Amino acid sequence: MRSKLTKVLHPVAGRPMLQYVVNLAKNLGTERVLVVIGHHKEQVNAFLKGEIQDGKVEVVVQENLSGTGHAVQMTKPLLAHYHGTLMILNGDHPLLKVETASALLKAHREDGAAITMLTAHLENPEGYGRILRGPDGQVAGIVEERDATAQQRRITEINTGVYLAQADSLFRLLEEIKPDNAQGEYYLTDTVRLAVQERLRLLAVSAADPREALGINTRADLARAEKILRRRTVDRLMTEGVTFLDPETACIDDTVVIGRDTVVYPWTFIEGDSRIGEDCVIFSHVRISNGHLGNGVVVKDHCVITESVLEDHVLIGPFAHLRPGNVVRRGAKIGNFVEVKKSEIGEGSKANHLTYLGDSVIGKDVNIGAGSITCNYDGAKKFQTVIGDNVFVGSDTQFIAPVKIGEGAIIAAGSTITKDVPPGSLAIGRTPQVNKKDWAKRKNRKKKR
Repeated sequence: MRSKLTKVLHPVAGRPMLQYVVNLAKNLGTERVLVVIGHHKEQVNAFLKGEIQDGKVEVVVQENLSGTGHAVQMTKPLLAHYHGTLMILNGDHPLLKVETASALLKAHREDGAAITMLTAHLENPEGYGRILRGPDGQVAGIVEERDATAQQRRITEINTGVYLAQADSLFRLLEEIKPDNAQGEYYLTDTVRLAVQERLRLLAVSAADPREALGINTRADLARAEKILRRRTVDRLMTEGVTFLDPETACIDDTVVIGRDTVVYPWTFIEGDSRIGEDCVIFSHVRISNGHLGNGVVVKDHCVITESVLEDHVLIGPFAHLRPGNVVRRGAKIGNFVEVKKSEIGEGSKANHLTYLGDSVIGKDVNIGAGSITCNYDGAKKFQTVIGDNVFVGSDTQFIAPVKIGEGAIIAAGSTITKDVPPGSLAIGRTPQVNKKDWAKRKNRKKKR
């Protein structure tokens, strides 16, 4: 990956790829989930900290990185009294579906195999271990690509790295494997070869969708997986009643929830812990990150919404920017080229044009005129502007915080407000206009001389 971040923590469609694998294991109804960590173990351990504390995941450290077989051997002390079925998954395989893993588990139990493996047929199997089969079609072994002959490399059936085995048999076979390969490692795949030699029953099940077998080793692999997972998310949301006008250009994280009858236009990004209600319209070139939108919200083109709550029937944009910490109450409107930060905008209030509202509390049915700003920063500290219900703010007004505007007040256009305004008052904070008769004419005559 050529990255400071360990591979399994690289995000795919909004989640670290390891999270998909852990979630799959938990969703299978497993008794225990053990995660073997080695490379950048501090990063992985920190990521799993919450699930470890909750008892949902147990971590096993592989200090000596001696291959996949050795990694599985590291779990033996924790499984000393377990004699049931083990499923082995790779932390860099986020595309495997629960349905596929469940079907594999069912086939393993029904067949009574000693080892069951998931395989896949790929047009380009480069980088994967190949499945070797005998004349009778039965699995005869697995060969890693670096150890394969030219003829073996032409095989298109690959090992996905997903196995099922009985614990006693697996650990016995692992004791017999040797690191006699190009990498000098203990390969988990060698247990299959040993099982063949001992005439143990093997079962290979081919994945219906070979894309589920794709692991991630490069940034290009990451991009392919991202596209697949995002399309799965969009397909799921469409089955739940969401309309996507162009599913291929919608970038929706796997973590996002969208209500039915919401319409999403092309080139939209919805990320993180975002929750979108029903009957919303999200227009093009919008980015919503960790935003919670109620029902009937309309977000027009080219808006950015981050960590903000929008109640029902709010209208945003176009070209609006909601920075973190906002609550926009029911029926309010944030118009074009308006920036809002850490503010509450009251029910039915409007800021239609060219405005900055920061660290403010604005009541109900307030009109904020074009070009108005809250001057919330004095160079050292942030201060709050509070505007009561039914206030009318004229265009090009500056509020020098901290300042409070009483209910029903009117602020004259072009004012600079430095003091509190009582309820029902008219505030005019500007220098009186002075007209100097014929001043311009005299100036122009001087220029001509």
